[in-house]
Amino acid sequence: MKLLVVGGGGREHAIIKSLKKNPSVETIYALPGNGGIAADATCVAIGATDIEKIVEFAVGNAIDYAVVAPDDPLVLGCVDALEAKGIPCFGPRANAAIIEGSKVFSKNLMKKYGIPTAEYEVFEDMAAALKYLETAPIPTVIKADGLALGKGVIIAQTREEAMTAVRDMMEGGIFGKSGSRVVIEEFLTGPEVSVLAFTDGNCVKPMVSSMDHKRAGDNDIGLNTGGMGTVAPNPYYTADVAERCMQEIFLPTIAAMNAEGRTFKGCLYFGLMLTPKDPKVIEYNCRFGDPETQVVLPLLESDLLTIMQATTNGTLAETEVKFADKHACCVILASSGYPTAYKKGYEITMTSEAAAATFVAGAKLDGGKLVTSGGRVTGTTAIADSLEAAIKEAYRLSDGVQFENAYRRSDIGQRALQALK
Repeated sequence: MKLLVVGGGGREHAIIKSLKKNPSVETIYALPGNGGIAADATCVAIGATDIEKIVEFAVGNAIDYAVVAPDDPLVLGCVDALEAKGIPCFGPRANAAIIEGSKVFSKNLMKKYGIPTAEYEVFEDMAAALKYLETAPIPTVIKADGLALGKGVIIAQTREEAMTAVRDMMEGGIFGKSGSRVVIEEFLTGPEVSVLAFTDGNCVKPMVSSMDHKRAGDNDIGLNTGGMGTVAPNPYYTADVAERCMQEIFLPTIAAMNAEGRTFKGCLYFGLMLTPKDPKVIEYNCRFGDPETQVVLPLLESDLLTIMQATTNGTLAETEVKFADKHACCVILASSGYPTAYKKGYEITMTSEAAAATFVAGAKLDGGKLVTSGGRVTGTTAIADSLEAAIKEAYRLSDGVQFENAYRRSDIGQRALQALK
């Protein structure tokens, strides 16, 4: 089989490494891929949002199956365009990808179908939003309606911060058109859990839960990032909580999307908050999370391609989705200064042992050398029988990845260890 994977980050590298395990896979093309992915797939310099060229390439190269991994091309209708040419895909069509593409849509969906989430108000007029904030409970959460590279959410601790966030989004345009509408949301407390789930539009098979570490600095201080590391499973996500989420959130969400004529197939990401009262949805993503994918897929014992095809064909109920009863930890190496300003172009070296356990995100090939080209550069994942052992091994393997100005958090997984105790 000839496969095509749209995207070029650590998530895509993890997906490609898993897909390679299937013996029927001959070739994997990554569009655009990156310098590290080039070791596992044929990279083609076509951007992930260049739908026309992606379709042209897929048709011209007789692609048997395509995996559209990032949010942008999904929301733009990449799956629709490929399917129109007879190429089966993993991922939702545009009318279902709106569950991530518009926070206003997803919040209204949850309200309409009684899916537990934070109380909220939607604003298209800045003056009305600022007026509301004069008396709104603080802290509060300000969200840009559209896609914003995972950065369109601001938790405001003061009224002044909240008003500044609204002005920055609606007047300053810091997130472009995505911030022309905003959601102002109740601030929830409790442990956060990420759950990725395979679905064919009827059946839902959740993957192992995970815990992300969003802040740039140790002890969860500093700016929000795309994620500095993950562990799986998340100790707060007990069997009882999982059953509640299935009955109160996962299945109702799939049913709600069907009722709206927006059948969702692919990977639906549930960002959950386990509040003192009940689990609530913070956000939906219409695709695999990054870096959650880098801890979840290494634990998958079933064949990824077979599962993906089952979501496309509607046969997920009869398809095995099995995960190892082990623990995984992923440690991200970033460029110092991320997520704001950082230098690029430093050579990356890896021991062979580290390379086997590492997913490459922000790197390119330059004269045959792998060099840094982004904020988050690599993610190194280890699996072990205990969380403590997985964390220790992930850091040991991460030591084998070297580049100038490398930065990592030193406390990935410590919150989870405390929860286990």
